[in-house]
Amino acid sequence: MLKKLRIRISESLETRWVTPAYAGWLLGSLSLFFFAAGTNTMAGWLYVMSGVSFALLGLAAVLPPRSLQSLVVTRSPIEPISAGDWLNIELIVENPTSKPKTLLQVRDLMPFVLGEPHEGVIEEIPARGTYPLTYSHLAPRRGIYRWHEIHLRTATPLGLFWCRRSRQVSAQAIVYPTVLPLNTCPLVDRLGRDDSFLVESNRRAAMANEGTTRTLRPYRFGDPTRLVHWRSSARYGELRVRELEVTTGGQELIIALDTASAWEVENFEQAAIAAASLYFYASRAQLNVQLWTADTGLVKGNRVVLEALAGANPHESVNHGDPPDLPLIWLTQNPDRCDRLPEGSRWIGWSPDPDNPIAFKSPYSGLSIQGDRPLQMQLQAAIS
Repeated sequence: MLKKLRIRISESLETRWVTPAYAGWLLGSLSLFFFAAGTNTMAGWLYVMSGVSFALLGLAAVLPPRSLQSLVVTRSPIEPISAGDWLNIELIVENPTSKPKTLLQVRDLMPFVLGEPHEGVIEEIPARGTYPLTYSHLAPRRGIYRWHEIHLRTATPLGLFWCRRSRQVSAQAIVYPTVLPLNTCPLVDRLGRDDSFLVESNRRAAMANEGTTRTLRPYRFGDPTRLVHWRSSARYGELRVRELEVTTGGQELIIALDTASAWEVENFEQAAIAAASLYFYASRAQLNVQLWTADTGLVKGNRVVLEALAGANPHESVNHGDPPDLPLIWLTQNPDRCDRLPEGSRWIGWSPDPDNPIAFKSPYSGLSIQGDRPLQMQLQAAIS
């Protein structure tokens, strides 16, 4: 209890004024000792040593706050990444004064879910100059992370007192869910086939890949290597991919993530990954695909969809109505909705308790995800 109280008092002094370092406590004790000894012995040299020590303490207590007072901190925009990648964060500390600033600590107070706050050290910022402080931080899980506070700390020039001041510098880091590279997905390929919603079956899609080439375009990440046109690639000096004539009949497909319901944390993370993977698979199949969540409604476009999934959470309010009456893939942990889906739909279900899986009763085909098996393998598995 006493230790916590001491830490609280020390932090309060450091943020409002200054707090003594170990050397400060030591010099202060010696100053009092010299003063007491001088009082008892009436020796002038003891008064002189005591006075010099107190003067150093006073100077050391005034200079750190003045050193931090004029510093300006800005932040470069943070590029979005996928879960498991590294955030590249850049802070720029500017010294607008005519004197250099030395020996600074910079602490970036990012959210605890991302990990410990990052601490950096700046040896010197030249007069009227800037110092870029760059670091990388692993983002283990998708989400939209915001934080606002940076601490500047110094004990310059004598190291006897610590001073800390905060700066409000807004930051936003968007971490997309992982997109699994699906080679096939029967759940999408067969969606609505029995009701003529999807014209192409797996066999006809394979025939289309061997059919007429509509055009050639540069290779994009995720394109099948079997579509690479090697002769044109050699001529242009870069990979070129064939775009084939595929008849899809204007098929519309909706990936619907049931964010209005309750979820187990790990199940919801898997569902976000599955939604992103299915969306990009359907896009590569040239389907008119959209994403639906309770908060955003229908959205489309690669970046917009990834941002919507990055910010999705369970128990969201339904702000834009239910999904339209079109074939959809319903991702849920709630089995009650699976029997009321639009005609020709499919579903993917997660059980709250992996040891006691629940049965998803629906007139339509679907997948029950098992937590002990790789998600990518299950999404590529055949459905009954």
